[in-house]
Amino acid sequence: MKPFAIAGIQMKVSAVASNVEMMKLKLDIAMNLYPWVNMVVFSELCAHGPLTHNAQEVPGEFEQEMRAMAKKHGIWLLPGSIFEKSEGKIYNTATVINPDGEVVTRYRKMFPFYPYEVGVTPGSEFCVFDVPDVGRFGVSICYDMWFPETIRTLAVMGAEVILHPTLTGTIDRGIERSIALAMAAVNQCFFFDVNGLDTGGSGLSVVCGPDGRFIHESGGTEEIFPIEIDMERVKRSRELGVLRLGQPLKSFRDHIGDFNIYQPGADHSYLDSLGPLIKPTRMDKLAELKIIEDGYDHEQAASLVGYKGDGQLNPK
Repeated sequence: MKPFAIAGIQMKVSAVASNVEMMKLKLDIAMNLYPWVNMVVFSELCAHGPLTHNAQEVPGEFEQEMRAMAKKHGIWLLPGSIFEKSEGKIYNTATVINPDGEVVTRYRKMFPFYPYEVGVTPGSEFCVFDVPDVGRFGVSICYDMWFPETIRTLAVMGAEVILHPTLTGTIDRGIERSIALAMAAVNQCFFFDVNGLDTGGSGLSVVCGPDGRFIHESGGTEEIFPIEIDMERVKRSRELGVLRLGQPLKSFRDHIGDFNIYQPGADHSYLDSLGPLIKPTRMDKLAELKIIEDGYDHEQAASLVGYKGDGQLNPK
């Protein structure tokens, strides 16, 4: 089994301007610094930011540009995700591209971040793909990992590495890092959790190994982090146990029929008692405020009295 190197790119993301040219520049820099890298992963919604009004059709221009970049450098590429508009719906969609510039698969986020990711339709298909002579990879996006069934399903489908673009700028980032570590341990796999910066998140990306330990922890600044992985670590963990101790995948296999909550007709009365998943009513105003925040020119600060809570920056 030959070594395989994956680079995560943690970069600043604008909500009001395209980030595609900067992505291409970062990719050029990464491949000139680390020409031995085989795969590059960007953060969730990196290309066009977190506002659904930037949704576009897939396949489209962005995917075409990323295909050209993958072929240029001869790498596997997961360029984060974009909001995809299709048949009147919006999805959060990631594309996987091979070193020949071909689209291998696409994945639609299964668990949009409700009640905040308003207007985004969940996907319904799990996503795994094979890198010849290396192993099987799974794709998950951000909030998906809060539902352990998603990562467990990818592991049962044979995924040895989970590629996980995310966009988290909220105070639960520490919780997410713990979840990433737990998902790597209980599914005995590598887990690449790549976050963005500014409107793309608070950074703090992590890479976790099948022994349940952090391999890399990013800070809160822009960073390119290339990590060489050895798939034999996954195979040995799954055969002999995490740290030669527990063997969770085998135990899951041997008791897979015992989870009655997933069976048709199961009693979900407690879950039903929790009430509806309430969506905020002011998301349009939040999007408006984010545009103001991202477009604010600090060089003009002297000419502004400040923001007075009415959705506008008020001049003197």
